[in-house]
Amino acid sequence: MTARAFTNGRVLTMTSPGDRAEVVVVEDGRITAVGGPEVLRRHGGAEIVDLGGRLLCPGFVDAHHHLSVVALQPRWADLAGATTVEDIGARLVAHARAEPDAPWVRGAGWSDLGTGLLPHRRDLDALNLDRPVVVAHYSLHQAVVDSRGLDTLGIGAATPDPAGGVIGRDPGGGCSGLLVERAWSEAHAASLAPYADPDRWAEHIEAAAARLVADGITAVHDAACPPAAEDAYRSLVRAGRLAVSVLAMPHPAALLGPPEAARLAGPPTGEGDERFRVGAVKLFADGGVLPAIDVHLGGRPLRMGMRFPDLGAHVERAVARGFRVAVHALGNAGLDAALDAFEAAARRRPGADHRWRVEHACLASPAQLARLAALGGVAVVQPGFLHHLGGEVEGVAFDDAAWLPFGDVAASGAVMAASSDAPCTFHEPLRTAAHGATRRTSRGRPLDPGQAVAYEDWLWAYTAGAAHAGGQEAERGTLAPGRRADLVVLDGELDPDAPPTVAQTWVGGRLVHGGGG
Repeated sequence: MTARAFTNGRVLTMTSPGDRAEVVVVEDGRITAVGGPEVLRRHGGAEIVDLGGRLLCPGFVDAHHHLSVVALQPRWADLAGATTVEDIGARLVAHARAEPDAPWVRGAGWSDLGTGLLPHRRDLDALNLDRPVVVAHYSLHQAVVDSRGLDTLGIGAATPDPAGGVIGRDPGGGCSGLLVERAWSEAHAASLAPYADPDRWAEHIEAAAARLVADGITAVHDAACPPAAEDAYRSLVRAGRLAVSVLAMPHPAALLGPPEAARLAGPPTGEGDERFRVGAVKLFADGGVLPAIDVHLGGRPLRMGMRFPDLGAHVERAVARGFRVAVHALGNAGLDAALDAFEAAARRRPGADHRWRVEHACLASPAQLARLAALGGVAVVQPGFLHHLGGEVEGVAFDDAAWLPFGDVAASGAVMAASSDAPCTFHEPLRTAAHGATRRTSRGRPLDPGQAVAYEDWLWAYTAGAAHAGGQEAERGTLAPGRRADLVVLDGELDPDAPPTVAQTWVGGRLVHGGGG
């Protein structure tokens, strides 16, 4: 492959805060030199890529993105933006006609934010569809199913709540159809199964991955990757059909469930190559719509939410099998549980690079973040949450923990990795980073501006920070010799009020988005 020299622009190497260069040379899909004019003189035969004054940085790594689920979203009824039960029903009926052979009618993206919209099983029964119906919440932490769905899942008035879940009840004790946290895990698995054939799933993943490069994303960590999705990714890599690199975080098909023994006996963290690699096992400390919270508000104690059982045992089992671990911990009590489990496992295996990951850390105290930093841990956060979650918690300031405490994470010394949590919110890194810098919510007001992090620091978190979270720092995330030539050219200034746009994306030294290459 011809050597190319990127020059006449501003180069953000991300090797250290504020580090700049003038020239980047790539050859055979790798970065071979970075520096000033002398680099260009040493590579006089290289093809010149004129940046025209634009910014060059490493390709973005979305450290928490549900790509294998995002890929199937177009196959389901799109409920995003629905504001009435009637609207949801009409979309489900249309979808049932479009997918006559699917054993479940599945809708995705139902939201109650700002509307309080909550369907009942009777609303879904009234559609008179010939199959079970499931309406999945945008968070992927709850759903509503119809009566046929409850029967199919074996859920009735006498069914006890599962550990880590809640079955919604009517005042008389009957089931409302609402399944929260692990109560909906089997509904997710059952309604996903018809789409989980690796060959067909691979086609959808291929299309979804190809769309990401337009936003500068060149790698993702699939944050809940069941075995069938792992198989689909591997087939795409073998065929050269995967547009982005993927780090798969093993997880069972029953979303939010504990790890399966068969998968823990399989390929451990690190197995694979830079196109597809096994990452940390995904576990849960608390809920998503029921985060475990233990705080004080105006001096009064407040406890709410749900902690998932046996986290310490699951962490120990995964680590013993050679896996790193990533734990969903949204509330501060969930974070305490994750830190306790990490510390116990670290004591049993001192000196190892466990690279402990906390996913979300949406409510935390400085003391908790200091514990994470002392463990050498990583906070995998979502600046885009300022948009929707921030709007919901405005005016709720606890005495001893902060919402979306990004400034505290940065001050703690823990590595911060940025991500989207797509499809639970928008995925574009330049857009989510703007929310992280301005702290602006969906209501247009800033939430706790003291927790803001500078826009360029967010881009570091989307490159070097995210690569570190996945143990990929030797292959991506910085512009340094030997790294993959995954590059993004940005048009505009690093201004969160007027964010730049992606002009070009290069993957492995090839231009895959934009012109002028």
